[in-house]
Amino acid sequence: MTARLTLYRKAEDEIYKLDRLVKAKFYDFCHIFRHNPHHPGLRLKKLKGDSQIHSARIDQSYRALLTPTGTDANGTSSWLVLAVRHRRDVYQELEVAVNRVTGALEFVDLAVVGDSALRRAGITLTPVAPDPDEPPVEVLEAGPLEPDTKRQTAQPLLGEYDADLLRELGVAEQLIPVALVVVDSDELDRLLENAPLLSKDVLTGLASGMPVEDVRQEILAAQALDQAPDPDDFAAALARTEVTTVDDDVRAKLEEGDFRAWKVFLHPSQARVVEREYSGPTRVSGGPGTGKTIVALHRVKYLVNRLPPGQGKPILLTTYTKNLTTDLRQRLASLLEPEQLARVEVAHIDQLAAKVLGENAVPGRSRQRITGKVALDEMRQLLAELGEQKWEAEFLLEEWEQVILGQAEPTRSAYFQARRAGRGRGLTRPERNQVWRIVDRFTARLDDRRVETWSQAAERAARYEIERARGIEERRKELQEAGKLDSVALDDRSGARSLVNFRYRHIVVDEAQDLSPAHWKMLRAMADPKQANDLFIAGDTHQRIYDNQVALGSLGIHIRGRSSRLTLSYRTTKEILAEALRLVEAPGISYDDLDDGTDTLAGYRSVLHGPAPELVPCTSWDEELNSLAETLGQWRAELSLDDRGAPRDPAGRIAVCVADRELVNEVRHRLGKAGVTSAELSKDGPVGDGIVHVGTMHRFKGLEYQRLAIVAAADGVLPRRSHERLRSDDLAKYNRELRKARSLLFVAATRARDTLRISWHGSPSPFLKIPVEQVR
Repeated sequence: MTARLTLYRKAEDEIYKLDRLVKAKFYDFCHIFRHNPHHPGLRLKKLKGDSQIHSARIDQSYRALLTPTGTDANGTSSWLVLAVRHRRDVYQELEVAVNRVTGALEFVDLAVVGDSALRRAGITLTPVAPDPDEPPVEVLEAGPLEPDTKRQTAQPLLGEYDADLLRELGVAEQLIPVALVVVDSDELDRLLENAPLLSKDVLTGLASGMPVEDVRQEILAAQALDQAPDPDDFAAALARTEVTTVDDDVRAKLEEGDFRAWKVFLHPSQARVVEREYSGPTRVSGGPGTGKTIVALHRVKYLVNRLPPGQGKPILLTTYTKNLTTDLRQRLASLLEPEQLARVEVAHIDQLAAKVLGENAVPGRSRQRITGKVALDEMRQLLAELGEQKWEAEFLLEEWEQVILGQAEPTRSAYFQARRAGRGRGLTRPERNQVWRIVDRFTARLDDRRVETWSQAAERAARYEIERARGIEERRKELQEAGKLDSVALDDRSGARSLVNFRYRHIVVDEAQDLSPAHWKMLRAMADPKQANDLFIAGDTHQRIYDNQVALGSLGIHIRGRSSRLTLSYRTTKEILAEALRLVEAPGISYDDLDDGTDTLAGYRSVLHGPAPELVPCTSWDEELNSLAETLGQWRAELSLDDRGAPRDPAGRIAVCVADRELVNEVRHRLGKAGVTSAELSKDGPVGDGIVHVGTMHRFKGLEYQRLAIVAAADGVLPRRSHERLRSDDLAKYNRELRKARSLLFVAATRARDTLRISWHGSPSPFLKIPVEQVR
């Protein structure tokens, strides 16, 4: 091999969209180029507009645009593929440069910008002349352009800024003159369609009214170098650029499609959160699509790469649900080498608790675990037997799970002193005593039946781990006093050394807002609190769809001063985001920050554009299902072809969300009759190979789809009609249930990347805020 090839992300995007025949020719091109970049058949030559960019022939119609990025000590030259496109789309005015702020390589292509904006900026694009033996490219003569008088007289969208400021903020030089003359969002969107990421973020922020100082703090601070980069050192710039090495393994990755690859793409502004040393637990928050899960996955990769040699699984990646765990494992497998993946344990939180209980089980004394619904029935039966009318079964069960079990040392005295964060209703000391007596009877009742709830299981697991942690601290203290601690390899998990090691060196938690206090007690005890980078916590309380509420500080997990917030959404379009924010923003509603403060989505915004969400009123369930089937048929047909008309598998790109489990089968049955195959989303992921995924809103947590439909978003379903009785019986719980229902719809709506459709029959959910005149 005489040359090394890497792919710029824009080139990856273009390759994804090529048909299979052209992709195959590109792979052949790469093979030839790596062995001899000056092979006569490649016709490598410089463009006139920028001597740094070269054109090379893939076949008679397609060209690869490349730039040299240095030569190593062995004489192997390094080349970066900037773009892959039809020769009619290759222009002389192409530029690659080192960004003055980030030091990364940036490729700018103005071909996507409208002619009107280019004329106002004084820019003319010159097509590259064909080779002598090639036929001329057929170009339709458009005739003289009509004067765009409306835009010529309109106020520039970024008119209050100047070129010097845009340069200071890192906008690519070639984009600046055009950026200063665009007059509306359409022109700006076209300019930013393939712009470098920093330029896209900065110009989007400024155009949306973001103060310049906020742009500096939230966007630039995350990516700026400590000193100005050398604009001529492309080798150093390449090391700072997100690229993919072209080798024999890259073929499968490119054939996956851009949607799947996007699910693990780390934006440079997110990298600062990933690649940082933390002295203790840290939390990253942000709205849907800001990349919290991707940050968590790349954090695992970062930690794995820093592990000392050894065996075992010193890193834990955990979350609340089983189906999300399956998705995380699949994504992580695409980031890590097999030997790296072998050092990471991926498990949902109840699976983890069950593992601990299994290790500590006494033969013949195992307990069957019951669901929350069964436990609630048992509590109601107990209250009926006691003739107790003061307390609601739901309140008592929640008090037991959230507060008493959350202590991981459930004693009467501990309960009397316990904080009751988020419980709403205050309790006097005599009332706590009454609650304790009933709960004590309830737990004895479960013991008699040899059953326990999953909350009890988590609490027992937490106690085992807390006791284990105490033993470790005592043995370490003994070794230290004996002067033997330094001779023990604390990172070796094998043999006797496990007696002085915590279960994990690093723990990464995704969807953290859904874990219970007992879960957190268990996790805290599983990692050394004196170890740097012990807990990395990703979550958003606006997406809390279960009843768990915690204040991490009260559980020994101190995140103050080590929290980060992501505000840019790279999944959800502006149009979908605007609709979704209406769902969770309402007077009198606030969201906690997993501690004693509040969280907000202020400043949360998207860098993407797309169609406005479609809101579809229907007169009956039959009409709604028929309309849904017709829409999904259209989506399937559209996604079965890529941008160039080549066949593409649409499976896994389309989904339908429902609020109730009973509706899943009804939807799937109707789709089947219409010839649309579907797969049900279960706790283990999609079951079957149908094109459309159908599931309850809870099952969509942490997932995303290009096009998504929400059905039966009606009043009485979201929120449930049964919650209305709580308004007078338990106002605090009523408000919690409303907030949870809002969050559920918010989660569902933000699973859509490009297209969102929401339908209902009867009255729409009040969360949708549909004007009266639009309701049938």
